[in-house]
Amino acid sequence: MHFNFHNPYPTTRIPVFARNVVSTSHPLAAQAGLRILWQGGNAVDAAIAAAAAMTVCEPVSNGLGSDAFAILWDGQQLHGLNASGCAPSTWTPSYFKQKYGADAKTPPKRGPDSISVPGAVAGWVALSERFGKLPFADVLAPAIEIAERGYLLPIVVQQKWEAATPELGRNPGFAQAFLPWGRAPRVGELFRFPAAARGLRTIADSKGAAYYGGEIAQAIERFVKEHGGTLTARDLAAYKPEWVTPLARNYRGHTLHEIPPNGQGIAAQIALGILEKFDVAGLPVDGPDSQHLQIEAMKLAFADVYKYVAEPKSMEVTPEEMLDDGYLASRARLIDMKKAQDFGAGNPVKGGTIYLTAADENGMMVSFIQSNYMGFGSGVVEPEFGISLQNRGHGFSLQPGPNQVEPGKRPFHTIIPAFLTRDGQPVMSFGVMGANMQPQGHMQTVVRMLDYGQNPQAACDAPRWRYNAGLEINAEQQMNPATLEELTARGHRVEVIHDNYQDFGAGQFIWRAGDPKAEGYVAASDSRRDGLAAGF
Repeated sequence: MHFNFHNPYPTTRIPVFARNVVSTSHPLAAQAGLRILWQGGNAVDAAIAAAAAMTVCEPVSNGLGSDAFAILWDGQQLHGLNASGCAPSTWTPSYFKQKYGADAKTPPKRGPDSISVPGAVAGWVALSERFGKLPFADVLAPAIEIAERGYLLPIVVQQKWEAATPELGRNPGFAQAFLPWGRAPRVGELFRFPAAARGLRTIADSKGAAYYGGEIAQAIERFVKEHGGTLTARDLAAYKPEWVTPLARNYRGHTLHEIPPNGQGIAAQIALGILEKFDVAGLPVDGPDSQHLQIEAMKLAFADVYKYVAEPKSMEVTPEEMLDDGYLASRARLIDMKKAQDFGAGNPVKGGTIYLTAADENGMMVSFIQSNYMGFGSGVVEPEFGISLQNRGHGFSLQPGPNQVEPGKRPFHTIIPAFLTRDGQPVMSFGVMGANMQPQGHMQTVVRMLDYGQNPQAACDAPRWRYNAGLEINAEQQMNPATLEELTARGHRVEVIHDNYQDFGAGQFIWRAGDPKAEGYVAASDSRRDGLAAGF
């Protein structure tokens, strides 16, 4: 692939060329991963180090109580890891309806009854045991140091920290952990997180055992129970992450790989499968025809995903049926190039998040994502070990259907790492953060790179839109005004948004330029966050 390295979009970033590289949304986390590579670790070690550092450096998005997913190329083949947690043993529709009223449709958005079993730490351990080179404790050392010594708060993280405080400030443990002066830290103020340092050190010394069967598990149970929740140490002990085979879907001579359901990665594959029926490259890259076509393809994808995707054993159709080429061709025929539509689901024939990526000169590449879901997640923070707990339980439904809550079940998940191959060989590890923006970001950036030849940093920096529901889309203020005017004329209900972080996600990209020992990689980090791509 020959990219155009002219970047037509306003940006503060340039591509990074290196043989070993880490790209994250916080510079200290990228440096943590790079430090591990310098010490002889591989890309998996670097990704774990960066992920651990991110729980401290960007707590507005993730924490030690997160879920995680990964796709990695080990030098020979792809592997997928689903480290998303499940519902506590007490969670049934009747449990929530008795507690919150017969009209409740989902578990609560915040608080102890939004907390599902966290899977991220178990994911770190699984990755380290199977693919890591360095001792697990060594890999967590940079994050422990950052938590103990503290760091100066960067601009974007601070904005989201302050914005979350009014809603979450009174939640159990939140103020103690995240409001050190009775308020959110200001830009440039030193934030220390000694409780998280204690938690990370305990996790490191026990190789995660303390989290799922020891003192951390007991501390979580005590704190959650004290505040009215039912997550127990037994729930934690029963949890195991799952190695999975990534789903594959071809596009323009490449193959996009996503983690299979319970995640929404299949939405990007559906949308690209629909777009493959059109000559996208023949349309101006930032013009209304190209953008309209992508929006309509994404709508069709979400219509099916929201109806069918859940934990696999609960799904009415298989992912393979949803990705069937004939079925996607029939969906593509529904698109009217002159009119925005509100699509319903089809009928397949039966037969708050951080993303980071790392690659090393031996060819290992890791696509990794972890999240507390909505910003600081549940807003509940266990104080002894600094465990900021996710609110992924809010993703369950209390109504009959594939995503109805039940004990031990995993909810519909938004966080999705991605990987691109060509002829069975690795091309790019990448991801875009931001709830339902994630598959939309995957699709938009892949189209820019494969259809239009834009380099990874330009694809990152290009203006984005975000589909919400019905005919409603958000658009970044940088989008071409003439394009927005024409989209409106076609029936799209366009709202221009000036907070890029909140609505349009942020990506990290590592593209393999050739032999890693010779040419190395081209890396990008999204300018919508405080991030950094760093390498040597």
